[in-house]
Amino acid sequence: MQIDKSPKMQRWFAIGLLMTLILMLCLILIVPLLSKSYDLNKSKSDLLFKLQQYERVLATKNTVVASMAKIKEQQDQQSYFNSQETDALASAEMQAFIKKTIVDAGGQLTSTQALPVNNKNKFSKITVKVRMNGTSENLRTVLYNIETSSPLLIIDQIDIRPIRGTMNNVTRQIDANNNLNINFQVVSFMRKQTE
Repeated sequence: MQIDKSPKMQRWFAIGLLMTLILMLCLILIVPLLSKSYDLNKSKSDLLFKLQQYERVLATKNTVVASMAKIKEQQDQQSYFNSQETDALASAEMQAFIKKTIVDAGGQLTSTQALPVNNKNKFSKITVKVRMNGTSENLRTVLYNIETSSPLLIIDQIDIRPIRGTMNNVTRQIDANNNLNINFQVVSFMRKQTE
């Protein structure tokens, strides 16, 4: 059997081939272009959203800077930091304050010792080791006065031990007393002086 190749059939066949070729060109060229255009448009939208977020953050910059300045000013007014010019002066001031506090509370100062200064970032940590004797009431008063002082002082590494009573010669028993042997450290902070 022979297929009739009439001009009408050939025309439809040519049109079919042309449509197939156009469809293949669309799939090869136009679909990737549309896909790339969609990806670029999505990326543009994401970047635009981020830009708007950054603009909102930048708009609050002046408010944040003003708030930081206000906080720094309040911090300076509250005098949390020791205002002496050197670490040695700050340590001496702390020792004098501690001595006065212990004596005023009715305790007995055994010794104070300035420990080496620990420098970290923009601050110096000044530590004084303290030994004292006294009752629990004396200790309570001393700790309260130290922790409520200005500049801020912090109690660290406290060790409290009872002092053994004395032997009574008549009863041959140890008389109880309320005295304590107390060791602790007092810490203060100081801003490093700009050179």
